[in-house]
Amino acid sequence: MESIDSVLKEKLLKMDATALAEWIKNRKVTSSEVVSIYIEQQKKVNPSINAVVEDRYELALKEAKSFDEKRHTLKQLPPLYGVPITVKESLHVAGMKTTSGLEHRQDLISREDAPAITRLQNAGAIILGKTNTPALCFNQETDNRLYGRTNNPWDLTRTAGGSSGGEGAILAAGGSPAGIGSDIGGSIRFPAHFNGVLGFKPGMYRGSSAGHYPSATTPLQERMLTIGPMGRSVRDMELLYSVLSPHSTANRYLQFFKIEVLPGTVNYPLSEKTIEMMDNIEKFLTESFSTNRFIPPYFEESSLLWLEMLASEGSELIEKSAYHNDRSNLVKAFLREKITNRASVDPYLTMGILGSKLFRPSKSRVKEIKKTLAEGDDFLSEYLHNRLLLFPVYHTSALKHGKVYKEIFSLRRTFLNFMPFIAYANVWGLPSLTVPIGNDENNMPISIQVISANGNEDAIFRLGKILEKKFRGYVAAQPTD
Repeated sequence: MESIDSVLKEKLLKMDATALAEWIKNRKVTSSEVVSIYIEQQKKVNPSINAVVEDRYELALKEAKSFDEKRHTLKQLPPLYGVPITVKESLHVAGMKTTSGLEHRQDLISREDAPAITRLQNAGAIILGKTNTPALCFNQETDNRLYGRTNNPWDLTRTAGGSSGGEGAILAAGGSPAGIGSDIGGSIRFPAHFNGVLGFKPGMYRGSSAGHYPSATTPLQERMLTIGPMGRSVRDMELLYSVLSPHSTANRYLQFFKIEVLPGTVNYPLSEKTIEMMDNIEKFLTESFSTNRFIPPYFEESSLLWLEMLASEGSELIEKSAYHNDRSNLVKAFLREKITNRASVDPYLTMGILGSKLFRPSKSRVKEIKKTLAEGDDFLSEYLHNRLLLFPVYHTSALKHGKVYKEIFSLRRTFLNFMPFIAYANVWGLPSLTVPIGNDENNMPISIQVISANGNEDAIFRLGKILEKKFRGYVAAQPTD
């Protein structure tokens, strides 16, 4: 590692990806120095949080050295030139594994990059490693048989969220300036919220989700699954989204928007601290913008629609992927886990697949869902044309390991109480930015979502920057004893 003083090292570890790129371009620091510092930080923090499950440190250092050598020969450098990043394990990276947490895939090496990875590398990003995810990304907590559990760096006894939990944890611990996750049911936003980092879920069809394992298996799932950035600042989310998406973003000025804050009295669980923070945000925004407290159209039905869309026609393919070489059926696997505490597939995944089977909609119900979506897409496109919605992410901050799973995957349908804040953007294919706004009484981060229609990304980022500056924004994890 090249010699670098401790003060500069600490400064570089706190910078967002945009600042690091500028420093590298302006020759204030080399890519080799930055990459080396983040490799060192990952080695320091990862043993306790178990976020990075496969590294490419040697290749990353070679790429950084090459970037440094040819920097002076290029007239124009790409936006992420020489900046290290991490990516979710479920995305194909050539020469690396894509297991999605399944033991029987641990020897499979990807031959090519996912389109999102290609775009990032063309933009100059250097991949340091891949981060943990629950088995088949089928859980809002990150744990699997192959790599084990990822811990929240703010409190190791608490969840890092899922399914991009490894990304959220390594970002919060300062081990990466930016990362890439995926989201079909809050998988970017849960970890961003629980770990106190930024996250952006793009709207439907705003970028390629190819090269993600598992892939969306139905059109209903395709409209919900997106690949998006996670990191330290709103401007990083904006920059990375511009790299990932082929769609240009038009300027949308906030003075032309109404801002609707979800009421704290909404008939769903919300912690007192979350309600207090929402109230403070509304009070602050009212000084400069047109705001009100309102429950938007289609909010109430979104949780059920989300589960039915996820369960429709696709559980068989998920089950086949999970039980690749295991001839025992789902029920036998579930009972074996209960009796012996050992099965080839994670019990969280088994329970999730069981739930999908139980809640799978009939063919007639699928027709109803498609009709509702067509009507809702038209209505919300007009309704959100000049509106921004502010939602919580979850009813509370990160809970102890296992509790979020039990709240969402209960056969008693408790997901109806806990998923509406998240499900809304997935069901309606809307872009959603997650911004940390404070810490609760347990010193755990709490975030807010900024949601609007596709095409309003610029307005989302503008409001996000205001909230980030006024309230909390990204703060590296400060673990409690």
